[in-house]
Amino acid sequence: MSRLGNIGARLYRGELGYDFIGKRKIWYGVSILITITAILGLAVGGLNMGIEFKGGAVFTTDTKAKISTSQAQEAAVAASGHEAIVQELGNGGLRIQITEVDTAKADGIKTQLSKDLGVPASKINADLVGPSWGEQIANKAWTGLGIFMVLVVVYLAIAFEWRMAVAALVALIHDITITVGVYALVGFEVTPGTVIGLLTILGYSLYDTVVVFDSLKEGQKGITKQTRYTYSEIANKSINGTLVRSINTTVVALLPVAGLLFIGGGVLGAGMLNDISLSLFVGLAAGAYSSIFIATPLVSDLKEREPQMKALTKRILAKRASAAAKGESEEDDEQQDAGYAGAAAGSSVIGQRREPGGSTGRGQGKRR
Repeated sequence: MSRLGNIGARLYRGELGYDFIGKRKIWYGVSILITITAILGLAVGGLNMGIEFKGGAVFTTDTKAKISTSQAQEAAVAASGHEAIVQELGNGGLRIQITEVDTAKADGIKTQLSKDLGVPASKINADLVGPSWGEQIANKAWTGLGIFMVLVVVYLAIAFEWRMAVAALVALIHDITITVGVYALVGFEVTPGTVIGLLTILGYSLYDTVVVFDSLKEGQKGITKQTRYTYSEIANKSINGTLVRSINTTVVALLPVAGLLFIGGGVLGAGMLNDISLSLFVGLAAGAYSSIFIATPLVSDLKEREPQMKALTKRILAKRASAAAKGESEEDDEQQDAGYAGAAAGSSVIGQRREPGGSTGRGQGKRR
């Protein structure tokens, strides 16, 4: 077994572990800081909305222009009086996006670009995009997002409990806020591809969260019938038990997305790949983070407020204090909670002596 696999097995069995729940205030502080930064980026810089949302014209040349991309951008700005984005196509032609251009000005801009680019007007294709189309896409995206959130809350409340539904919803909002904030800080253009990417990451984020919640649901069965583990400790076991799995699935998902972002978008200059891949890359990373550092600690906080969980924690702490005063170890008390502890830790019960035949204690048969 590989070293990582061995660590994962030991985490699952409870032999290793990191106190994620105990340090939850640190993670809350980090998350609040990141979220505030994202919100400030949105408030100060705003989103760079694409032509699909602002409206405008797209001019595409079939042949190579006689001037460079930067010169073409300057010519487009001078001809239109508006911001322009110029991209070089694979056939050597240019794609020029000019925002907020109406139909009346499009013909004049096309004629001027033909002169500046050194390309016949018949070789320039002009497409006009109205802002109403982008507004429809945005409204449908918000509607889809709202329906998705409602369905998620209802499903998690039925499959698990309402506290987990609330925690998952907070984690999803956290992921979307960070992703949109990164777009504002980086200045990438927001297009329909960006909207698709944002809707896609919701599923990935929810997947990691549900994996931990499912482990937590199994671990908390019969929790009030034992006095060995508090709810927070069981939640911590659930995170550690699924930690390697979450890391592996996230890394495997991030690698192809990173290829799209850094190679497809950065090296090849494919604009549409940037729109989708950046939202996926940031959203996947934020989703893995929130499932471990936000969703499960938040469930633990909500659950520990219940009267029966408060009473359980009080009994456990009193028992530990009494055992410490008498100089007893936890193993002396483990047989009292053998059935629960064995199921929660996923390993055999400690404290029982096994005979070679597989029975515990003294043999009952006759001696020959």
